[in-house]
Amino acid sequence: MKAIGYTQSLPVNNVASLMDIEIPQPVASGRDLLVKVSAIAVNPVDYKVRLKAQPDKGEYKVLGWDAVGEVVAVGEDVTEFSPGDAVYYAGDITRQGSNAEYQLVDERIVGKKPKSLSVAEAAALPLTAITAWEMLFEHLTIKQQAPTSTDKSNEVLLVVGAAGGVGSILVQLAKAITGATIIATASRESSQAWVKELGADFVVDHSKPLKPQIDALVDNGVIGQVTHVASLNSTAAYFDTYIELLVPFGKIAMIDDPETPLDIMKMKPKSLSFHIEFMFARSMFNAADIQEQGRLLNRVAALIEQGYIQTTIGKNLGTINAENLRAAHQELESGKSIGKLVLEGF
Repeated sequence: MKAIGYTQSLPVNNVASLMDIEIPQPVASGRDLLVKVSAIAVNPVDYKVRLKAQPDKGEYKVLGWDAVGEVVAVGEDVTEFSPGDAVYYAGDITRQGSNAEYQLVDERIVGKKPKSLSVAEAAALPLTAITAWEMLFEHLTIKQQAPTSTDKSNEVLLVVGAAGGVGSILVQLAKAITGATIIATASRESSQAWVKELGADFVVDHSKPLKPQIDALVDNGVIGQVTHVASLNSTAAYFDTYIELLVPFGKIAMIDDPETPLDIMKMKPKSLSFHIEFMFARSMFNAADIQEQGRLLNRVAALIEQGYIQTTIGKNLGTINAENLRAAHQELESGKSIGKLVLEGF
């Protein structure tokens, strides 16, 4: 089968950093589904793994942790899916990825594809939807409410890096099924417009100090003090600001990998809590509640079908091949992409 892989970690401008290859088609067993991949999305984790994970000698490493496709075969222990089902999922970072015509994936981390979306639109969602959901509802424990409710809570959520892939779905989920007030950060005019469209109540410019901008909203009685922070990038740079902004017993959750150590004892006077979200944790360690990822993907699909949230696709880069994937990695490495980058078909 066709796939895109590499044999050594190289800069993205090297044609050998990602190559068109042929590898054997896998066979489903146990709780695995064999999925014929229709569309994929590319995430920062892809280029981070490409730069750090050296394959075993003589082996290809295949990246990709966002896919939409059709189930073509199932293992003997599968109970939730059948051949012909259209599915979407993020997969497992310890296994071969979705940059291939066929992929094996554990049924417990798979959801039914939203019927109203194209395969490319659906491919934009799984990894970021899982990350955003776990951040909001498992780490930050923001209160959920019915999407039909118009009630506002006392929760004030600051989303730093809101225009990116995770932010684009996190803002929507917070708007759709919580009563929180959402403050999003974005600097460019295009990214500010994007996060407003997705449901941010207020937008502040992260190219300028955040505290004076948020203090002005609080001092004017427009919002209450920040109770929760979803830190999607630059956590080290903003860490002290978060501590200053948050109410006592406030919560911070992050997804990035700060190069500068964080002094968490600075949080003690306000009794703040700090959480690290890594959406692969359940699949990597075969967690007892691994099936929660499949369930939340189905919940997200339902919210899409009901019209409460939309795809976060930013750009379709064309066919799934090495050249287009290198372009996707390059754009993500620049840090300037808005929404999700997707590729479709072989």
